[in-house]
Amino acid sequence: MKFENLLVELGGFGRHQAMVILLLVIPRLTLPFHFLLNNFIAAVPSHHCDISALEAEGGLENLTREQRLTVSIPPQEDGELSSCQIFSEPQFHLLSDFSNATHLPAVPCQSGWVFDNSSFISTLATEWDLVCDQRGMTKVTATIFFVGVMVGAAIFGTLSDRYGRKRMLLFSYLLSIFFAVASAFSVNFAMFAAMRFFTGMAITGISIISIVLCVEWVDINHRTLVGVLISLDWSTGTVLLPGIAYLVNDWRYLTIAVTSPLALATLTWWWLPESARWLIANGRLDEAHYYLTRCARANNREQVMKSDMKPYVLSTVIVSADRGNQKYTYLDLVRTPKLRKMAMLTGCAWYGVAFTYYGISLNITGFGLDVYVTQLVYGAIELPAKIGIYFSLHKIGRRYSQVGTLLGTGACLAVNLFVPLRMKLLRTMVAVLGKGLSEASFTCVFLYTTELYPTVLRQNGLGFSSFVARVGVSLAPLVSLLDGVWGPLPQVLFCSVALLAGLLALLLPETRNVRLPETIEDVEQTRKRSISTSEHWKDSESVSIN
Repeated sequence: MKFENLLVELGGFGRHQAMVILLLVIPRLTLPFHFLLNNFIAAVPSHHCDISALEAEGGLENLTREQRLTVSIPPQEDGELSSCQIFSEPQFHLLSDFSNATHLPAVPCQSGWVFDNSSFISTLATEWDLVCDQRGMTKVTATIFFVGVMVGAAIFGTLSDRYGRKRMLLFSYLLSIFFAVASAFSVNFAMFAAMRFFTGMAITGISIISIVLCVEWVDINHRTLVGVLISLDWSTGTVLLPGIAYLVNDWRYLTIAVTSPLALATLTWWWLPESARWLIANGRLDEAHYYLTRCARANNREQVMKSDMKPYVLSTVIVSADRGNQKYTYLDLVRTPKLRKMAMLTGCAWYGVAFTYYGISLNITGFGLDVYVTQLVYGAIELPAKIGIYFSLHKIGRRYSQVGTLLGTGACLAVNLFVPLRMKLLRTMVAVLGKGLSEASFTCVFLYTTELYPTVLRQNGLGFSSFVARVGVSLAPLVSLLDGVWGPLPQVLFCSVALLAGLLALLLPETRNVRLPETIEDVEQTRKRSISTSEHWKDSESVSIN
C-alpha cells in the first residue's frame, strides 16, 4: 500500500486536515504583516528643512508660516518646496518676485528636518532622519530583512527535514517573537537592522514549514485545494495590514501589533500533528501510528487503524532502503541528475516569482495614490487571483499555470513601460493586474515545488528554492533605486526576469494527479508516478463518502 492510498482510506481531506489548516491560519497571517511591513515603518512623510536657525536670527517674526517657508526654503522645478535644501539667509524679495527662486544659491539642511505627521506619527525615516542623502537606507532595511529570510530558508529547510516539521515550527514562532519585539525596542539604526535580519531569518520557518505540513497530510485529489486555501492566509493578511497600519501609525507599536498573533499561535501549536509522512520516512513508526490514529478518529475512519495497521506495517507504505539512518542535506539535491535539473529549474522559477512580486509589492508609492489605499487594492486583487489559479491548477495543471502567470506578470510590466506617467489611473490598473498575476504565480510555485521534491528532501528542496527566491527579494528594493540611472530601468529588469523565468518553467515536469514522491529513487526512476484512471476513480469515491 502506498501512503497516498492510506490517506484516502483515512479520509484524504476531513476534519483532521481542516484542523491543521485552521491551526496554521494565525501564524501565517503574520507573514505578509512582516514581509510588507517596510512599506509602512520605513515610509518617508513629506518633509522640509528645519528653519528654526533662520528664525532665531530675526526678521521673520511678522511673517505667516507659509511666508517663512517661502523665504527660507528654495522651491523645486514642480513648485513644491525642497525637501533637502535651505537658503543660507532669508530671501525676503521672494515674497514679491518668485520668478528666479530656483536659481538662488542654497545649502543642505543644517538643523535637521520637520516632518508631516498627519499620516505617520513615527517611522524609521523620522526616527533616524533617513532622508535626502540617507534616503536609500529605507530600502536597505527591506533588503536586510529579506537577506535574513534567505538565510532562514536554508537553515529551516534542512533542520525541519532532520528534526521534524512540528518541532522546528515552534522554534520559528519563539524566535520570531523575540527578535521582532527586540527590533521594536531598538535604540539605534544598527540595532534595528540586526534585529530585522534575525526576524526575517526566524519567520521564514513559518512560511516554508506550514505549507509542507498541510500538503503532506492531504491526498492527491485535494492538494490543489489545500495549496490555494492556505495561500488565502497571505492574501487576508495583505488586506488587513493597511488597516492595522492606519490605526497604529507609530512604527514601534506597529511592529509589536503585527507580531502579537504569534503568541496565540504558540499556544495552539500543541494541537498540531507532526507529518506522518516524515515520521515514516525517518523510521519513527510508533509516532506515525499515533498521529494516523488521531487522523482516523477525527475523520470517523477508526476502523482503518483498528484492523491490521500496526506500527511495523507502516514501514511498507514508504519504501526506502536507508530509512531512519541517512541524514539528507542540500548536497543530495545535486547528487543525482533529475534532482539536480529540478533544483536548478525550481530555483530559477522561485527567483523570477519573488523578484517580480516584491518589485511590485514594495512600490506602493509609485502611482500617486495614498499608501494605505494602494496596499488595500494590492491585497484585494489577490483574492480573485487565488480563485483563478485554483481552476487553472485543476484544469490545465501546474506547469502551464506557472508559465502563464509568470509570462502574464512580465507582460503587464512591459505594458507599463509604454504607458505615459501622466496616465496614473491606467498605470495603476495595469500594475494591479500584474500584482494579481504575480500572486497567483507565487501560490502556484509553493504547491508545485512541494509536489516535485520527495518526502526525505521536501523541506530541503523548498528551503533551497526559498533561499534563491530571497536573493531576488533582497535585490528588488535596491533595483528600485536604479531609476536614478534611467527611469524605466527597474521595470525593464523586473519584466525581463519574469519572462525568462516563465520560459524556463516549461522544462519542469507536470505533477497534477501524480503521487508525491517519497524517496530520491521515486524521482530518478523513469516510470511515471501518476495513478491509473481506475485507481484515481477509486480514490475519488473513497474521498467523496467522507
